[in-house]
Amino acid sequence: MQTVETLNEGLKRAYTLKITAKDIDSRVDAEVKRVAPQIRMPGFRPGKVPTNLVRKMHGEALTQDALNTTIQEGVQKLIADHKLRPAMQPSVSLEGDFAPGKDAEVKVELEVLPDVPAPSIEGLKLERLLVPVDESAIDAQLQQIAGQQKAWEDAKPSYKAKQGDQVTMDFLGKVDGVAFEGGTGEAMAVEIGSGRLIPGFEDQIVGVKAGDEKQIEVTFPADYGVDTLAGKPATFDLKITAVKTAGETKVDEDFAKNLGLESLDQLRTILKSQLESETGGLTRTYMKRKLLDQLAAGHDFPVPPSMVEAEFNQIWAQLEHEASHEEDPEAARKELESEKDDYHAIAERRVRLGLLLSEIGQANGIEVSQAEMNRLIAQAAQQYRPEDQQRFVQYIQQEPMAAAQLRAPLYEDKVVDFLFEKAEVTEREVTREELEAAIESEEGAVPHVHGPGCGHDHDHDHDHKPAKKAKAKKADEAPAAEAAEEVKPAKKAAAKKEAKAEEAPAAEKAEAPAKKAPAKKAAAKADDAAAEAPKKKAPAKKKAD
Repeated sequence: MQTVETLNEGLKRAYTLKITAKDIDSRVDAEVKRVAPQIRMPGFRPGKVPTNLVRKMHGEALTQDALNTTIQEGVQKLIADHKLRPAMQPSVSLEGDFAPGKDAEVKVELEVLPDVPAPSIEGLKLERLLVPVDESAIDAQLQQIAGQQKAWEDAKPSYKAKQGDQVTMDFLGKVDGVAFEGGTGEAMAVEIGSGRLIPGFEDQIVGVKAGDEKQIEVTFPADYGVDTLAGKPATFDLKITAVKTAGETKVDEDFAKNLGLESLDQLRTILKSQLESETGGLTRTYMKRKLLDQLAAGHDFPVPPSMVEAEFNQIWAQLEHEASHEEDPEAARKELESEKDDYHAIAERRVRLGLLLSEIGQANGIEVSQAEMNRLIAQAAQQYRPEDQQRFVQYIQQEPMAAAQLRAPLYEDKVVDFLFEKAEVTEREVTREELEAAIESEEGAVPHVHGPGCGHDHDHDHDHKPAKKAKAKKADEAPAAEAAEEVKPAKKAAAKKEAKAEEAPAAEKAEAPAKKAPAKKAAAKADDAAAEAPKKKAPAKKKAD
């Protein structure tokens, strides 16, 4: 096989590989001899089919397989011989029309990773903003939980329901005078003003009394989840069975025990731990942003355009998804277009920072252990259906690029923690509001860390919006988000009791009037991919070509 370099400009490389017909034929001959004993043909004993007939029958497919195998090996040898570090998957194309018996010419184009200058990690100075958790913050959390667990009390028979009251009803929904599937239910309880039901429904039950019968008219939203109902006008025949008002919820020992805890002190301890986890995550986010700012300011080197474009495309797809869920999607998209250059700059910064962090990690022997990797795989596999989990595990084990993408976020965190230890850190107490404002004022973009063996497909989630777009949560706030989700037994328990009376009937029997849940912002999802994960099929193994 002959190799000729045709381009060496900046980070771009191009080569031509010439594969002779003789090389291909020899591979085909070897493959024919290998498969001939397995071929069956009428008139021949098993394993005795002549090789010339095998070639005649299967020669085209065997030639194509031989060519693909030779090209793969040629590209791998090219990368190894020239000591190339591809930034992205090389582009490989067959030049001209290939025919058996002719030489094949293959064009290989790629961008290589730059030679990253030895990162300077001396003299880093960071400030750790600390938010003390005082009793008033815990009291505020307790009141919030108490507000979620309302104690409903029956109103007087003559009482007319108003905003904030709970109305229990039987209902029968009709479209064009005909009852529709899922439109009938009993004992559905809804808090007026909660926004759980389709627009206009709750407004029309203001003023009802227990025992009232009433017919209301509504129109299902155009994007309603049931196609046969979307955009359709409908009527609901209601029979009001109860009207309740919210009584005062006392925060005492009984309140804590109703949440499944032993005492009020235990509840306060849990809330304090939750608040500390949340603010600790925010503190880390702020420090990480400052750290990345210092690294970005001290290093400037060219980065592969293909990596920047891939990063930008991911950013742009996320932003377009967010824009599509704004009140005025067209105006949101127009605003995005005006900021396109800003997002290109963010993509370039993220790629550069990712390469820097990777270089720092490799230079200092930072690794993700096999035990840590096994935990990552096990956690990721939980996103799939049980029957697909083993296939996912096998896929990660067989595909180094996929494994590298899974490893990258943890590798990034370990490099960042290493740099925190190297930095000179001062501490200052602030309020939570001051800390959050400091985070939102930062314009640091979070990098994709291009760790050892990373395929640079940029699949893991990061925030991509400039700081002025304060609507979206920065992705490196994930530790705070995770902590908030993990330490909420009290809140979950508080909501549980109310859900039995309100949410279950609406979801199970009142499917039609239930309001369609709004789509989450892409940046706050910590990704879109997570929403699909439970039903997601294990990825198919990539073809070797």
